[in-house]
Order: sequence, then structure tokens, then C-alpha cells
Amino acid sequence: MRTGMNLLLWTTHVTEQHYPLLATLRETGYDGVEIPLGQGDEAYYRALGAELDRMGLARTAVTSLMAETNPVSPDAAVRRAAVERLKWAIDNAAALGCELLCGPFHSAFKVFTGLPPTDDERQWSAEVLREGAEHGQAAGVTLAIEALNRFECYLVTTMADARDLVRRADHDNLFVHYDTHHMHIEEKSAAGAIGATARELRHVHISENDRGTPGSGQVAWDETFKALKAIGYDGWLTIESFSRLDPGFAGAIHIWRDFDALEDVYTAGLRFMRRMWAGE
Repeated sequence: MRTGMNLLLWTTHVTEQHYPLLATLRETGYDGVEIPLGQGDEAYYRALGAELDRMGLARTAVTSLMAETNPVSPDAAVRRAAVERLKWAIDNAAALGCELLCGPFHSAFKVFTGLPPTDDERQWSAEVLREGAEHGQAAGVTLAIEALNRFECYLVTTMADARDLVRRADHDNLFVHYDTHHMHIEEKSAAGAIGATARELRHVHISENDRGTPGSGQVAWDETFKALKAIGYDGWLTIESFSRLDPGFAGAIHIWRDFDALEDVYTAGLRFMRRMWAGE
């Protein structure tokens, strides 16, 4: 198991001004960080990757797709744009030195039809993901799709949805990503959801029900950690918490208040993960 910290707590775009923060996270004891991919080019990400190497920080990457790159759009041109945007993210993840790209890139974030997903939409998403997974395999980047809660998407809101879509895409470089915040809302049982996707699970976000410090809220943590250990999970446990440092991003994800001091999130959060993994 490796411990990570998602940089979205501070920013949607990591720059040189965040290098001292990265060093602090390494000193705190994190094995790595999760870098959001929203802007920049391969040269930028190679430079960031070199700095992370210098600090001894491993990394994963996270990305999402929007309306103009919606994999489940009825417009074939928009679906083609989704493929190209996903390939862009994969290429930048590779430049960064990532072996894993995660996120809800099965569909566009917060784009709804007002109806449940159709079989056509599932098939369109599977086709985009299959092509992305193939590109990722050539680049050395594994893909893991994240199930979101019903207020942020409609295509993949449970781990069974994610698993079934991965199986439909049928590519050995495509897996699922479990987020404790979203699944606290959508799943009846953390253990059941984790157990049912044991074969496909490659990434885990540790995120509290209110997006504050992990361990301070209502998520079924004992059940979650026991289930992960029961299936032999040995991948990343990455904290994902949010703040209002970036008002535009905070508004998009409905963060209306600051929950905890940022230092508490990454220090107490890391201690919590280690304690739970040790079974204490």
C-alpha cells in the first residue's frame, strides 16, 4: 500500500509556487501525490515530474471530461473529441511519470439528460474508454474510472456500474477507482461494493462524507479498510479533500465552506490512514 495526497485541496494546476508544498508533503511522510491534469503540455509535465523525482515523490494523475468532450454525447464529433482529450491526458500523465490515470472520464462531469443511462450511452462510453485504454497501454499508463454520486453524474454511480462498464470495454488496461465519499452516498455496503469489484479495483480515494479531514465524519471506515485488506488491495490510498482556495473550482464541486485547517487535513489524514491500515 502507498499513501498519496491529491493536490486539488490547494489547486487545479500545480506550478512552481507549489514546490514547497510538495516538499512538505514528502517530509510529512507521503509516498506520493496526485496531480490534476487540466492544462499544460508535455514539457510542463516533464519538468514537474523531474521535480517530483528530485523530492522522492511518486505520483498518480486525475482528470475529468466536460460537455464539449462528453463520451456519451449522441454527437459522434463530441465523442471523438472525448477520445482526443483522454489521449491528451494520458500523454501528459506519461510525461509526468505516472503509471496511473484516474477519474470520472467515463462521461462528462455534471452533464445530465434527465433520464437514466441508455444502452447506447454505455456502449459509446465503452468505445471511448477502450480506445483510451489502448493508448494508455502503449504509453505505460493504466486507466481507472471513478464512480461518482448521483448529483455529479448519471452514467456510473455505483461500483457495479463501473465494473460493468469496464467489462463492456473489455481491455486489460482499464480498471475501476473507488472513492469513499461518493460510495458513502450511493452504496448500501462498502464491503459489498469493494468485494464485488476486487478483480477490477486499482485505485482508492480516501475522502470524508463532507470532504474534510478523513476520519472526522460518517464514512464507514472500519468496514472500508477491512474490505480492502480482505481482497488483498495493495495500491494507492490517496486522500481527496477540498477547500475554497480556488473559488471557481470550489463552486463547481459545491464546496461552500472551509472544513478544517489544511495542515490538519494532510497530517491528521495521513495518521488516520496508517492507523486504519494497521488495524489499530
